Order: sequence, then structure tokens, then C-alpha cells
Amino acid sequence: MSIIINSELKSRIIVCLDIANGRVVKGVNFENIKDMGEPIELACQYEQQGADEIVFLDITATQEKRSAALNMVNKVAENLSIPFTVGGGLNNLSDVNQYLNAGADKVALNTAAIKSPELINQIADSFGSQSLCVAVDSKKDSNGVDTVFSNGAREVTRLQTLNWLQEVESRGAGEILLTSIDRDGTNSGFDNELLSRASKNNRVQLIASGGASTPSHFLTAFQAGADAVLAAGMFHRKEYEVSEVKAYLSKNSINIRK
Repeated sequence: MSIIINSELKSRIIVCLDIANGRVVKGVNFENIKDMGEPIELACQYEQQGADEIVFLDITATQEKRSAALNMVNKVAENLSIPFTVGGGLNNLSDVNQYLNAGADKVALNTAAIKSPELINQIADSFGSQSLCVAVDSKKDSNGVDTVFSNGAREVTRLQTLNWLQEVESRGAGEILLTSIDRDGTNSGFDNELLSRASKNNRVQLIASGGASTPSHFLTAFQAGADAVLAAGMFHRKEYEVSEVKAYLSKNSINIRK
């Protein structure tokens, strides 16, 4: 098992495609979902714009739709040359094996990791840490404590976010996708205070998610300690292209992939 440590890796721009019933969707605070388009078509557009990676998250995944999801992964692998991650409905090693064999570069766990933390160890031992990204949905509770939510951000857990991030890393995850539920879809920027604390406590690659609407939001997230920044709505709505964000970051001394 090899863990990818923060080092001199270039900063990455990742586009997220939330999938529901075979379509790309986007909401606000994980609600008020709107249709944004066809997954493979959008993914190819973002690759042409310069996206470093694509993340596909099936937010309504069930075991019954496994064959349809695998079919999509096969098609994505045939059309995309940049790395892509797939998440949603993964519950065991067999599920992970199917997705990786279908062409995914990495898999993302969220609720399954919370319910069965040992699954993180099993995936890292079987396929390597580089194949696993653990997605963590965080929201402040009534006392202002950053708390982990599960099941598409619908259910609160007893896990404190920073503690869970450390456990996820210790079990072998190669990346952490940290989403602020409070910021998701609000266009108000990332939770940089949380990012800063997380980056100081964790060594693996940290992906910031939730709240991006301008290139400056990417800059402040990287300055707060993110290794990669993920966004969706601002790209889906064509407010900015990935290439424009990269040009801005390059001018502001962020070491990105051209």
C-alpha cells in the first residue's frame, strides 16, 4: 500500500459531474436539482478546455442500476484520455473491481466508508491507495463543529470532520475530496478555514469542493492548502471555462498543469 503524500505535484483543476438517472445535474446545498446535460459529451468538452481530471458521482446510485453505471464507465473510458474517478453505490471490493476493470482510474467512497471503514483498508491493500478517493461531506452543527454527513448529505453522523479525515488517511486513502455542504452551490467560495485546518492535519492529496464561482475562489483554496480544486456549476453554466481559470491561476503563481 502506497500513500500519495503532498509534495511538489502540480495543482489540479477537477470538474465534477453529478449523475442522476444518466444525466448531469446540479443543485444548491445538495437540493433543487437541475438538469445540466449528457455526461460523456460534457466530460469531453471539459477535457478540451484543459481539465486535469473528471469526477463522476452517481448521486442516486442503487445496486439495481449497476449495469447501467458500468456501461457509462466503459463509454467514458473509450472517449476520455484524462484520469477519471467514479463514485456512487460502491459497497464492497467486487463493486470496486468492476468499476476499475471498466476503465475508471479511481473510485470514490462516501457513505460506504462511513458504514464500513475497513473497506478503505481492503481497497488500498487490493488495488493501491492511488485508486481510492474518499469523499467527505462536511457541515457545521448547531455548535459550529464541522460534522460529517452521509447518504448524499441527508444524514448527520457522529463523526467530527477532522477526526474522520485523519482516520481515512490512516486506513490508506490516496485522496480526500472535502465538500462543504454549507457552501455547495452557493457561489460564495470554499470553506478555506476548514481547508487550512485539514491540510495541516493530513498529508494525502486534499481536494476542495463546494462553493466555487470565480477563478479567485480557486486561488484562495490553493493558498489555504488544497492540492486540487473541484467545481461543477460555474463550468456547467458556462460562466468560465477551465482554461480561463488556469490562466488566472498561472498569473498568480500557482503551479498548474498547462
